[in-house]
Amino acid sequence: MNIHEFQAKYLLGERGVPVPRGYVTRSAVEARRAAERLGGSAWVVKAQVHAGGRGKAGGVQVVHDLDALERYAGGLLGRSLVTAQTDARGQPVGAVLVEEGLEIARELYLGLLVDRARERVVCIASAAGGMEIEEIAARDPQQLITVVIHPAAGLQPYQARQIAFALGLGGRQIGELTQLLTALYALFIAYDLSLVEINPLVVTADGRLLALDAKVTVDDNALGVGRQPQLTEMRDVTQEDAVEVEAAEHQLNYITLDGNIGCMVNGAGLAMATMDVIKLHGAEPANFLDVGGGTSAERVAEAFKIILSSPKVAGILVNIFGGIVRCDLIAEGIIRAVQEVEVKVPVVVRLEGTRSEEGKQLLAQSGLALTPASDLADAAARIVAAVAAPRDGVAG
Repeated sequence: MNIHEFQAKYLLGERGVPVPRGYVTRSAVEARRAAERLGGSAWVVKAQVHAGGRGKAGGVQVVHDLDALERYAGGLLGRSLVTAQTDARGQPVGAVLVEEGLEIARELYLGLLVDRARERVVCIASAAGGMEIEEIAARDPQQLITVVIHPAAGLQPYQARQIAFALGLGGRQIGELTQLLTALYALFIAYDLSLVEINPLVVTADGRLLALDAKVTVDDNALGVGRQPQLTEMRDVTQEDAVEVEAAEHQLNYITLDGNIGCMVNGAGLAMATMDVIKLHGAEPANFLDVGGGTSAERVAEAFKIILSSPKVAGILVNIFGGIVRCDLIAEGIIRAVQEVEVKVPVVVRLEGTRSEEGKQLLAQSGLALTPASDLADAAARIVAAVAAPRDGVAG
């Protein structure tokens, strides 16, 4: 789960990480008042969305006039911001962050993340911070400094000093970076984070280190078991795919994709394999959908509704391996769902496992336009062919 920049900076500030003075606002008038409280002659207005690349997309602006600030904030609020990291619909802007203007001498990059290959938390830093960090990392990875943190020892002061020296910091800045990194690592562990990123970490004109921007991603597994109630309250569902949010309410793991063949599968690994086989047959999946091991008829019906909520879906492939749950019960759920939802696209069903023959028999006797498949390759071939073929009638 992602949280907004202003929320991330609140968490950083609690741990003693220096951040700019600022206020989150939800109207143009509030934005002007925030700038007046901050004082000075320059302010930064930032759209609060769960996406990077805001600056290039016009979502971040330095302004020197209160009237201009109010107009700019008003123009952002209530619209969708499209960046390089969003789809064509963009993300809705429900709040803007107004911060003090600063004189910046240098922009650095600093991040903590989970390296799954190493099975460690790693710290990544670069002297080339700012908007171009992704391009720089891809073009010249040698500019990245990577330090691996042992879980038993935690981040050590010598590692922080190693990063400071590599970034070209000196004097009191070395101690400041050590304190900052120590606080970041403590935050990372305490809140079950999978990413905390400061880009840029700036050196101000008077030599101070300051987190000018911040991104925090929380491990969803920690939220699911109630370990982080404070962070759960920070969730903003307006920044998430509405269909994915609805699916989660029914304990369905769903991700929207760009294809036209809907997938309903039990098990994440099997779902990935199903999507791969669909692509192997020259088509594209419309979604990832894992209905889970304890699938019920009600959950199957909800899964059909969610898949069909996308107008792009031209056919559905159901691929169920009955291990924990019996295939005949799944077949009953599929029949009920097709009748209830009034499915009007081709549906191919592959059942395998416990009581699969009984399940196939139920499907065959249902009188519905449900096409059985002998195995996964056969199922993919059948649904791809069905979607490609012209249809006079409807299924269901």
